This record gives sequence, structure tokens and C-alpha cells, in this order.
Amino acid sequence: MRLDDEEKAMLAGELGEAPRRALAHQLKVGDFFGATDFVPVTQAHVMADTESLGEAGVQWLEALAALKDGSRRVRIPTITDPRGTDFTKARQLKQTDWMTDLEARAIAAFVKLGLAMTDTCINYQTVQAAARGEHVAFGDTGVVIYSNSVCGARSNFEGGPSALSAGLTGRTPRYGFHLDTHRQATIRVRVDWTPSSLNDWGALGGVIGRLAGNYWAVPVVEGIERPPASDELKHFGAAMASFGSTALFHLVGLTPEASRLSDVGGAALTAVRVGRAEVQALQQSYAVDTQVDVVVFSGPQLSLYELRSLADLCDGRRFTIPLLAVTSPQVKPDCDRFGYTARIEAAGGTVYSGMCFYQSYAREIAEANGWKRLATNSAKMVNILGGYGYVPMLASMEQCVQAAQTGRLA
Repeated sequence: MRLDDEEKAMLAGELGEAPRRALAHQLKVGDFFGATDFVPVTQAHVMADTESLGEAGVQWLEALAALKDGSRRVRIPTITDPRGTDFTKARQLKQTDWMTDLEARAIAAFVKLGLAMTDTCINYQTVQAAARGEHVAFGDTGVVIYSNSVCGARSNFEGGPSALSAGLTGRTPRYGFHLDTHRQATIRVRVDWTPSSLNDWGALGGVIGRLAGNYWAVPVVEGIERPPASDELKHFGAAMASFGSTALFHLVGLTPEASRLSDVGGAALTAVRVGRAEVQALQQSYAVDTQVDVVVFSGPQLSLYELRSLADLCDGRRFTIPLLAVTSPQVKPDCDRFGYTARIEAAGGTVYSGMCFYQSYAREIAEANGWKRLATNSAKMVNILGGYGYVPMLASMEQCVQAAQTGRLA
């Protein structure tokens, strides 16, 4: 890879040990993907949940944080993905001391490295959305696909060490979705039905993700009859990324790079048709009309408007099984201030802040709490949680709240 003078100085250790290590890592990533040089980035978003990091990963963070030469702090705004616990409610989930201790160590290291502990996967709704054409280094798949597609920013899926390295160097290898050529459509989808509920939007994203089938595929979608709201796009993109490893989609006439089909090279592609039947088939492939042990709203974290809708549905109810609603530390204070938290918890639910359910030792807490059958309105969640031993069910928010009251999903 071609290096400029500053990058050569970094690699030689002239700017400190932390950027030297970071650039050395980025060179390996860039060589693997065939990058010819680096592109400056303005923001980084680090995925580094301790369930994935483990003891070795936390020790690696601590070693960086222990550097004494003054180079360890990030050079650009760098934020964090959800954590593995809400420390105020860890006992309610029956998380153990070793889980929270490992989490506390990771947080301490991040703080020393200069990261902002935003603990969110919805930074585009809460912290600062990336702008069109802005090159960034984001990790969470839902964050990347939303930022690429809805905002028109440019990012690849950055692993935790790569995103942290970008924060330390202010650049990332120029490959993939940083390049114009990779942002052109490779699959054309014509939909004849526009969803109305978040679970339907997620299921549609899941269907298209399966059709796309790989990271480099870029769906262009025609036929959406109205501009989707932010939460609808959030569930749509997060599920597409989960089911298909997709990092970018275009909605003709709606997303910034696809005013016309020809803008993204889709006119020459044969359209694949997707309708309500395909969406319903995906949802029905998960268990329905059965006993439920726990209801979870998470993955992505809930916006203030989602929590308002949930609070409205909770009024006058009393839950017989746990209902967990997960949001970001930026949204939680407003949720408290507007009374949404009190209304949800008066019905027997719990509002969690700054964590992600499936990054919170989901298998272990399932065993500790006796949870097996889980209902959610997140298509991304049902795609993931089967791997943690759950029997996941996809339903509307209304159906999930009813299930929390009755213990059954009808």
C-alpha cells in the first residue's frame, strides 16, 4: 500500500507506539482486501463486546491503554457499540460477577484510550449521523448499512480492532464501500407491497438479504410506495445486514444515491419480485401461536418513538412473563423524563440502557432464567438468537406486548 509521509512516520513509531500498532494492523487488512492506499476518516464506531473479546481481547485493550508515551488516545471522534450489561440491572438478568468485572475492565481501557462511551447501535439517531460522502470507520452492521444507505456515508464493516485502529490513526484502508465501483447495484428487487409494522419491515429486509447473499452484493429496491421512517429503515437495514451480510442498499427515489434507477446501474439488471407472501413466509418460518418465556425489544436499540409506542401498549396491562426493552444511554433519560419508563415498568416490563441483548451473554442468562421461547419484533434478533439456544418468534410490537401479558403468542 502507498503511504504518505504521516503514515510512514506512524509506521516507524515516530508518532508513538499506539498509532504504530494500529497502522501495522490496518496494513494487514488493506493488503488482504487489495487496498492501494488509505482514506482519511472523520468518525469511528467500535464494536468490542466482552462476550466476543473474552479475556484475551480485554488484555489486548488494557495493553494499549497502559502505553505511557502519550500516543494512546484516539485522534478522531470514536464511540462505542452497546455494552454487555446495564450495570444497574445486571442482577435482574442474573449476570455473574465475572461478566460484569470483564465489562468494567474493558470500559476502563476504552476511557483511557479516549473513546466516548456512547454504548449505542443507533448513533445515527442519537449521537451524530454521518453525512453523504463522509468516509467513516463503523463496526456494527446495522450502523454501517444505515449510514451507507440512508445517510450516503461510506464505511465497510470494521472489526473491533480495525475500528479502534482507525480512531488511533484517523484513516482506514481504501477498499470496498469507500469506492464508487462497489456502491453500484448488483441485484434489482421489485416489491409489490409496502410494509407498515416494524417486524414486517425487518422481514422484508431479511428476504432481500437472503436474495443478496453476500457482503459485496448491493440490492436496489423499487416499488416502495412511501418514504419509510427512520425506525422502519433501521429494522429493514439491520435485518438485511443480518440475513445477507449486506452493507449497502438503494431505494429508488428515496435514498440519496438512487434518485433514479440508472444512478446506481440497476437498469441493466433483471428484477426479482418480492411481495407480501415472501415476507409472511419468512415470519412464519419461526414458531408462532405457542408459549413464550420472555419478550425482548432490542437489536437495534429502541428509539424514543418506539418506546413511546411501547408505553402506550403497556398502559392498563400486567405482565406475567418478563418484557425487556433496550435503548441507548442517550434516549433513556428522555424516556424517563417523559414518563415512558414508568409506564412500561408499571406493567412489569424493564427498560435497559446501553446494552444489547444478544451481546449480553444471551445463552448464559437464558439458562439462568429458564428462558427458551422468546418473542420479539426484530427480524435481526430472530436470525441471531437461534444460535444461542432460543426458539425465537417474530411478531408485531402489539402481539409481543399481548404475549407478555398472557404468556402466549397468538
